[in-house]
Amino acid sequence: MQGMKKTIPTALRWLRDSALPLVAGVLMGLVACVPGISLAASPTSGASAAPTQESPVKIRLHVDGQVATATLHDNATARGFAALLPLSLTLTDFARIERIADLPRKLPLDRAETTVPVKEGDLAYYAPWGNLAIFVEDGTGNYTGDLMRLGAVDMGLPALQRPGPLQVRIERMTD
Repeated sequence: MQGMKKTIPTALRWLRDSALPLVAGVLMGLVACVPGISLAASPTSGASAAPTQESPVKIRLHVDGQVATATLHDNATARGFAALLPLSLTLTDFARIERIADLPRKLPLDRAETTVPVKEGDLAYYAPWGNLAIFVEDGTGNYTGDLMRLGAVDMGLPALQRPGPLQVRIERMTD
């Protein structure tokens, strides 16, 4: 019995000193992998927090010898689109305000980035058809929640405003 009395306190010390910190470390590591959860302390007033998300994805669109650039939003649909790049497409006119092209596969949907109304330069994904839509004019149409926001054209929109069909090569910008 005397040996048992020593074993229990030793086991409790081991649990306190080794096992609990190990379990806490593993749990903190798992929580850190969950999107939207931060273990960092909130900044004090006047202090600015360092950005936690990656830099925005910039893309280049080569359109019949001209170049346009765009910035993708940080959402699941835009990340799915970026994963397809580089991509060669034929853009066709649709409803005078859009240039559209079928994508090789469906993209994940992010309903938080639904686009209504559309603005000139918007890049979007129309889920029912599985296509890319580049808006070359503002739109006042009745778009449903099936149009997901991908990003916006930063410069070179006139290259996309010409009548189609337009051959376009879309790639990530690396510089």
